[in-house]
Amino acid sequence: MGRVPLAWCLALCCWGCAAPKGAQAEADPFVGSPRNITGARGLMGALRCELQVQGEPPEVTWLRDGQALELADSTQTQVPLGEDGQDDWKVVSQLRISSLQLSDAGWYQCAVVLGGKTFVSQPGYVGLEGLPYFLEEPEDRTVAANTPFNLSCRAQGPPEPVDLLWLQDAVPLTLAMSHGPQQTLRVPGLNKTSSFSCEAHNAKGVTTSRTATVTVLPQRPRDLHLVSRQPTELEVAWTPGLSGIYPLTHCTLQAVLSDDGVGVWLGEPDPPEEPVTLQASVPPHRLRLGSLRPHTPYHIRVACTSSQGPSPWTHWLPVETPEGVPLGPPENVSAVRNGSQALVRWQEPRAPLQGTLLGYRLAYRGQDTPEVLMDIGLKREVILELRGDGTVPNLTVCVAAYTAAGDGPWSLPVPLEPWRPGQGQPVHQLVSEPPTPAFSWPWWYVLLGAVVAAGCVLILALFLVHRRRKETRYGEVFEPTVERGELVVRYRVRKSYSRRTTEATLNSLGISEELKEKLRDVMVDRHKVALGKTLGEGEPPATPPTRSTHAHSPEPQSPSLPHRYPVTGNAVPTSAP
Repeated sequence: MGRVPLAWCLALCCWGCAAPKGAQAEADPFVGSPRNITGARGLMGALRCELQVQGEPPEVTWLRDGQALELADSTQTQVPLGEDGQDDWKVVSQLRISSLQLSDAGWYQCAVVLGGKTFVSQPGYVGLEGLPYFLEEPEDRTVAANTPFNLSCRAQGPPEPVDLLWLQDAVPLTLAMSHGPQQTLRVPGLNKTSSFSCEAHNAKGVTTSRTATVTVLPQRPRDLHLVSRQPTELEVAWTPGLSGIYPLTHCTLQAVLSDDGVGVWLGEPDPPEEPVTLQASVPPHRLRLGSLRPHTPYHIRVACTSSQGPSPWTHWLPVETPEGVPLGPPENVSAVRNGSQALVRWQEPRAPLQGTLLGYRLAYRGQDTPEVLMDIGLKREVILELRGDGTVPNLTVCVAAYTAAGDGPWSLPVPLEPWRPGQGQPVHQLVSEPPTPAFSWPWWYVLLGAVVAAGCVLILALFLVHRRRKETRYGEVFEPTVERGELVVRYRVRKSYSRRTTEATLNSLGISEELKEKLRDVMVDRHKVALGKTLGEGEPPATPPTRSTHAHSPEPQSPSLPHRYPVTGNAVPTSAP
């Protein structure tokens, strides 16, 4: 029992010797913490903390608002303090902020890990305070005269609040011009180029933004339209827009071939991708475009320029030059006489047609006779009949192509071989075109097809009428077939018979209606009796049978099965009237 108090005394002594070193390990190692600093934007700031440790010096980590700074610009200095073998160190860590920004503001601390335990210094606050800082400043821009536009300007502190003041041409503007937030300036329109800036005010002072220049340009021209057009010229006019205090100096017109007009002129290169540009002095606000292609679509637009610059372009306006007359006569015109006929031939003009070719005109004349014109159409040859004795004095012919715009130039007169002059007959009686046939060959094919179709319809109608008559007599048309080597006829007996013969017989007797009603149920037509006898008994064959009949089953009210009846010769069952 005496040993237990002794053990407790030894344990307490050992704990008392070890207690000072453990207490020192758990003590706060920081001897200096970051201090509070406040600086203006863009200035440099520095934070510092110190600590003393025993053993290996730890790595110091900087925190801002509790978050570790991974890319902090910090330096760490380690100074030994121990003497006579003591392992004491002084650690100094310094954080440098090269340019203070609003994002640098916050609480800063130092943190180290000793013996598995984290120690954090006292926090120090970094504040930003100074003149207002602009987040957005007005920008240069161009606007059309008397057109509303907006300008933006935003600034912040600290300290707050920050007030903005707009200036136009260095003159402060009243707040009446701003119909909304103060950082947005709404300008109803300008008639001259002006400069704009804004001032930001807070408790520290005033900051002025950059100066933005707003250039006033002429408004977009309007009402671009076509005044007149020729096959190779177009005249257009427009109404200029407002240009403020700056007069217009000139207007620029651009013309380009439409997509569907590219490549239609054989032998010529495709039009350039860049449009043709023409300038016109103003006023008047009108311009004539020349050297254009006839019957060709174009697109045009216009813009006007002042001393401040050009206006916006108008939208593309589609226009088209009208058709023109052919530029050349038909080629290779020839006139050949063959007996009493003259054959005139030619080829299409090589020169541009300047439109859609509608046909050719032929003119002929004789000696001392007036000229006669003929419209040939799109044919390129014609036969002239020489009437009378076939002699025409000094007959000459010429040909011209024409479009919707008119006739092109005539070819040179081509003479025929001279003939003896007629006896005072005018040329228009001696020469004529051969008569045109009443029907050309395609019409004969159409007429023949119509006749064949009508014949087929008539034959089909006769066949249907014939078949219908047999059905009304026997109920179903005979369908001759061959069964077991015998020619048979299939048919079906009608369900009812007409009573018109019985009525005629009763009316001819001159009896009363009551007696007619009684006799009507017992009278049977003799043709029906003969037909029933034939169907029931059949006829004995006089010669070897060559045809037989086969009756189909009667209607549902008769339970008898189909029967076959031989038909000799060409005999067929007699039908009831």
